[in-house]
Amino acid sequence: MSLLTYILGLPFLGALLVLMIPGNFKFIIRSVAQLVTAIPVLLAVWMFYNFNSAPGVEFKYDQMVSWIPSLGISYHVGVDGINLGLVLMATVVAFAAVCVSNEIKVREKEYYFLLLIMIGGIFGAFCCLDVFFLYFFHELALIPTFIMIGVWGRGMNRNYATFQITIYLTIGALIALFGLIAVYLQIPVGSRTFDLMGMTNYFRAHPIALNSQHFIFPLLLFGFGILVSLWPFHTWAPLGYGSAPTATAMLHAGVLKKFGLYMLLRIALPFLPDAAQSWLDIIAVLCLGNIVYCGFVAMRQKDLNLLIGNSSVAHMGFVFLGFASLSLIGVTGALIVMVAHGFLAALTFALSGYIYKQTDTLDMKEMGGLLRKLPFIGCAMIMAMMAGCGLPGFANFAGESLVLFGAYSNFPVMTAIAIWGALVIGAIYMLRGVRNVLHGPLSEKWNGVVDASSAWRRVPYILLIGFLLVFGFCPSLLTEKIKPSAQAVLNMAQRPVQPLLKKAPKHLPIRVK
Repeated sequence: MSLLTYILGLPFLGALLVLMIPGNFKFIIRSVAQLVTAIPVLLAVWMFYNFNSAPGVEFKYDQMVSWIPSLGISYHVGVDGINLGLVLMATVVAFAAVCVSNEIKVREKEYYFLLLIMIGGIFGAFCCLDVFFLYFFHELALIPTFIMIGVWGRGMNRNYATFQITIYLTIGALIALFGLIAVYLQIPVGSRTFDLMGMTNYFRAHPIALNSQHFIFPLLLFGFGILVSLWPFHTWAPLGYGSAPTATAMLHAGVLKKFGLYMLLRIALPFLPDAAQSWLDIIAVLCLGNIVYCGFVAMRQKDLNLLIGNSSVAHMGFVFLGFASLSLIGVTGALIVMVAHGFLAALTFALSGYIYKQTDTLDMKEMGGLLRKLPFIGCAMIMAMMAGCGLPGFANFAGESLVLFGAYSNFPVMTAIAIWGALVIGAIYMLRGVRNVLHGPLSEKWNGVVDASSAWRRVPYILLIGFLLVFGFCPSLLTEKIKPSAQAVLNMAQRPVQPLLKKAPKHLPIRVK
């Protein structure tokens, strides 16, 4: 079996074990959850280290088992430069999310069961190469998300947040499903397949008709765009993350939200290149809504989680800008931003969760001076906020820089606005958060807060910061693996636009009777 099958299967195996363990054996339940998420980290690191992006081989560590041949559905897993970093990031974030789940004190058995199902669904959404299973595992991961926010969420608005995130993501998933089915139906009967490699080979030789492309592409763009929190369909994200348990917010904001971006890059851009090229200007405008508008909203926040949630939405704008550039530099940068933001979003929500556990509030006006009492957590938060500002040395800087370089030639004005949004607006709300939470006078009511003193409690934060720094100082670890696969996608996405109607030849033969 492929390593990816073990990575994908271990969380589901852990969920079954958790079901069989009595609920009062809480330590054993937590240990099982940590074990079945720690092993995938080791396997993913080994796979990443040994991955060779030599041209000629599309996917590695692949395994394919036919399931429903009549419909072209099969269990097919594999990685290339596009999803390799995402799989690594997902395993690290999943392990960190389990480590910080000690805040849950009620219904722990049910909580860890749902958490492991969510993690397994996330792994499947990025490991599989069959469109049917890609969509299935994404929906499988969403169901525990809704339940965990409603049952273990915090704040008075958690029920409203649960309904809002459920409605938005369900509508987005249904719109995207219609688009995926429409793509599948473009393949003639007898040759239809959901296998990503088979679909790619077919559409490379038989491009989709232009009228069909212009019908399908908006379905995929806005369906997956809602899942990614593309402006103006983003309002579910900050409130949902602010009300979610720490681990749920880490996994969804850090990893699962990248699924929509991943599918746009895998399917929408290469399969529908003519329609994609006609929508590039619109995508570039919408991404400024994420970067600028959501940045202004983040500046006005008084709740720490809402600040982080709006910041997370703002960073998605850089990925869309990289896609809109339709250049190798821009798309490579977008993929690095996706990986870096996964680590960063998980880190910031883990830190806010720790602070909430100690202070029982997320109102930044009530905080202040916490760096004196929480030197490790405070230092980690400063590093996370600096990474969010795009400080050199962190992976976010490398990705955003490549996106801006790649987009400038096609969108100079929008790129300049994005630079202003990143350097000015982003710096304001991030530094304001640091000032309000960590600096200033220390209130007496925070004398009882305790820092993460033990080595085990520090592991998730050190792990996430470590990957941000490694890929920040050595971005070539990602770029060299990404470039061949990204170039293959762009070769399809940059094809000349088909004419809507074929022109008649200039000289028509004259038939003489």
